[in-house]
Amino acid sequence: MSEIKHVVDKDGELELGKIDQTLDRMDAGTKDDILQNFEHFKGYLAKRIELAENIGLNEEQLALVAQKIAGYLAKNEDPRNREEKLLQELWKVGNEEEQHKLSHLLVKLAQAKA
Repeated sequence: MSEIKHVVDKDGELELGKIDQTLDRMDAGTKDDILQNFEHFKGYLAKRIELAENIGLNEEQLALVAQKIAGYLAKNEDPRNREEKLLQELWKVGNEEEQHKLSHLLVKLAQAKA
């Protein structure tokens, strides 16, 4: 998928600094489709996690990506449903360590969806 080409370099190294740029390039309609329904959002995450695992990202790398994406969403996107609102509120009150733990949980939640 094209998202992976943007955040993983040609040597397979994860480039967390490129995640915001990749999300900024995503079409607004596509973002809205993904975020409108929480089940759809989990399914989208599950597919991306499976893809990331297939190219060799480990659990910690997945959590780092999830943490970066969650931070971006909390800062740049309005929640579109109750579940996203709760996640945003938890994110905002958590410190960096708690946000990282929440990111691990989000990865597990999405993996359970698969």
